Amino acid sequence: MSNTLKAETRELLYHKALIIRTELIKMLGLSGSGHSGGSLSAVDILASLYFYELNIDPQHPDKQDRDRFVLSKGHAAPALYATLAERGYFPKDLLAGLRKLGSPLQGHPDYLKLAGVDASTGSLGQGFSWAVGMALAAKIDKKAHRVYALLGDGELQEGMVWEAAMAAAHYKLDNLTAIVDNNNLQIDGPLRDVMSVEPILDKFNAFGWAAFVIADGHDFEQIVSALEQARRIKGQPVLLLARTIKGKGCSFMENKVEWHGAAPGPDETERALKELYAQQSAL
Repeated sequence: MSNTLKAETRELLYHKALIIRTELIKMLGLSGSGHSGGSLSAVDILASLYFYELNIDPQHPDKQDRDRFVLSKGHAAPALYATLAERGYFPKDLLAGLRKLGSPLQGHPDYLKLAGVDASTGSLGQGFSWAVGMALAAKIDKKAHRVYALLGDGELQEGMVWEAAMAAAHYKLDNLTAIVDNNNLQIDGPLRDVMSVEPILDKFNAFGWAAFVIADGHDFEQIVSALEQARRIKGQPVLLLARTIKGKGCSFMENKVEWHGAAPGPDETERALKELYAQQSAL
């Protein structure tokens, strides 16, 4: 993988990721419910997609030639919402409505409710299948846009994922890039204890994908380089296995399984924001 990221781009992505983490902690704190750990682990991937990779226009969210993004791990919706708001899809004051009655920011993304959401997700495995269908439709219609899907590693325990993976390879969907947020923890514990999904790369390669590791899924140089490599591959869908840290950015949440489906209380919100503001001040 090449090292092509300019210093100013790296700084921009780092800055955006800090803002996104700050906003999602505020959202979760106000809501009192939601998924903290897997939202935080996905932030740097989302920042790289929305502020570097994707061909999108927040002023015209439904333009036909846009790239599509599917958050297959739909429980990480707070990270997606904070990213979309920072990218300019809707005003940030909407973020305070997370999981509130009547708010478009539901516990899982709903494409009928919120600008910038390309697929309704939540039931694990279905978002990935949706992304495969989007990519196949683009191929049939001879469209040039690309489709990206973000999966959780625990999500790979769903059989539906492998049916979709088989179909994507069969139809040679080289306009599809799937990214696995590989933080190695799910709601019931470490993946190896609940149901091991390894060897992930070997499995996707055996299914006919071009599969690669992003050794540090929080390193923008590595993420962007992998995304650029994915665009160059022809005749196969691409799987990027991003090694990440659950709860990344908030020290007391990192690598703690109990933060999978929990929101911070008032004291924990204050502690997390203090850490994130300190990181921003250090820029």
